[in-house]
Amino acid sequence: MFEFGTDGPRSILVGVDGSDTSLRAGSYAAGLARRQGAELVVLFVRTTGAAGARADLLVAAREAQDQVVAGLRETARTRSAELNLRVSFHERSGNPYTELVKLADELRVDAVVVGASTQAGHRFVGSLAARLVRQARWPVTVVP
Repeated sequence: MFEFGTDGPRSILVGVDGSDTSLRAGSYAAGLARRQGAELVVLFVRTTGAAGARADLLVAAREAQDQVVAGLRETARTRSAELNLRVSFHERSGNPYTELVKLADELRVDAVVVGASTQAGHRFVGSLAARLVRQARWPVTVVP
């Protein structure tokens, strides 16, 4: 994945969802991209509602996600200008793991950064980060 003759990654993908750990992952990835002169690719994945969920709850969830995306986009825009960093912001819908893998493959990124899960059940079932590490197609950094 790394091109011979370079010192590090050319593009770094970070998954963000507005959680504290994903925001720390975004900050870490931005610093890494700035130091390496790499492009930072930011991905927000909209999760779809459960089948049979009430329409009013789905609308509320969609509005909440709209607000999170708007804030993340604005942060990416302002911080990239401050840090003189190349940033592209992508938004997709579906399963976060699937969409991260798809975008990483499409853009041929050199590294992936995600925040650690804070959900207790993920210790037993597995988290997004653990699945990405098992995928082992790129270096994966998991930020606590």
